[in-house]
Amino acid sequence: MPRFATIDIGTNSVLLLVAERTPEGRFEPVRERAEITRLGRGVDATKRLSPEGMEATLSVLEAFAREARELGAQDIAVSATSAARDATNGAEFLEAARTRAGVTVEIISGKLEAELSFAAVHADFASEAAGPLLVLDIGGGSTEFIYGNPSGHVEFRHSFDVGAVRLTERFVRSDPMSAEDRARVEAHLRETFQSLPPPPPASVLVGVAGTVTTVYAVQHAIDPYDAERVHGGTLSVAELSSLADRLCHRPLEERRALPGMQPKRADVIPAGALILLEAVKALGLDSCRVSDRGLRWGLLAHRFGAGAARS
Repeated sequence: MPRFATIDIGTNSVLLLVAERTPEGRFEPVRERAEITRLGRGVDATKRLSPEGMEATLSVLEAFAREARELGAQDIAVSATSAARDATNGAEFLEAARTRAGVTVEIISGKLEAELSFAAVHADFASEAAGPLLVLDIGGGSTEFIYGNPSGHVEFRHSFDVGAVRLTERFVRSDPMSAEDRARVEAHLRETFQSLPPPPPASVLVGVAGTVTTVYAVQHAIDPYDAERVHGGTLSVAELSSLADRLCHRPLEERRALPGMQPKRADVIPAGALILLEAVKALGLDSCRVSDRGLRWGLLAHRFGAGAARS
């Protein structure tokens, strides 16, 4: 069966997916990898990608592209999101990616990012959802909300410039997070999310990306990380509230040692957990489902699905 790969370069992490396309048009994963490289470090303040962030990301990109080719991928689609969109030196990063990894990186719009994330969630959750699907994609630099109907049509999408890295750099001045820092983060999130339209009745919310999966893994002490145990799980508002308190009150070294925590994510996870909690509350819902499959899966179908192959 033909193999294809996608690489999702985010503000905080780089994710690899290598998958086989079956004769029926489904994709079966062959290899999934993730590394935190913090491409977007400092971008909120400087509007530039730092040399350290670019070098760490390019090094992982080279390794992931090489691994995909060794596994027999016929083609590799690479996307970059919030940090690369915001940076004035994004073109420098794109050229370095071509030179060092032999790949073309597409800086996708917030609109396309939302559509791809929704497509990935719809493929996995539409059959079991009793009503419309809502997708919440929390990244390092931005957070996307997508409302869609059961047939898969996107009816509302918006990308907000709030992410776990961006809010940590902007508002958090102490470790553990002080009550004053937390109040600033929460006030900013509530003001930001107040423009959201109310979700349709009986909506099911599904969260994607590393903040959501890490929060679930920590809540359930899933260590080492197991995608099968995380994917399809549920987080209640009560659980999120309790865990946000726990993460905000613990110093960095204690957070790093929590079962289920990615150590490199521990510095920004308090802000990430607050984004998740405030988003669920802003939507007026009492829980959030969890998806381990996000943009990279939507990009795979978009670029290499049956319809894309025919075109």
